[in-house]
Amino acid sequence: QVQLVESGGGLVQAGGSLRLSCAASGRTFSGDLMGWFRQGPGKEREFVAVASCAGGMTKYADSVKGRFTISRDNAKNTVYLQMNSLKAEDTAVYYCASDLDACYGGSRDPSKYEIWGQGTQVTVSS
Repeated sequence: QVQLVESGGGLVQAGGSLRLSCAASGRTFSGDLMGWFRQGPGKEREFVAVASCAGGMTKYADSVKGRFTISRDNAKNTVYLQMNSLKAEDTAVYYCASDLDACYGGSRDPSKYEIWGQGTQVTVSS
């Protein structure tokens, strides 16, 4: 079974930090783009960040640039999202996703990603 499982979400005060993890199984993801998306209450799913196969190329949404960092450890089949200086507007369910057999490009369009995790809740209080 091919699946992605997110962890690390929780409740944090504004200005705090969280580190999300996405563990992949059932497939070696070293040949796939890995990205993070989020969906707040009453909002559509939006792009957050993406990393190339080796992690050397990254892209970020303007709203998180300078605060969030995406990284991956292909030996562990895991991708991370370090979130610093969190704001109330960052409150959302965060999803890990994979664009299979693609190493570059890093689309911001959710429809380009074939495999999705179930999501992990991040709540930022002010």
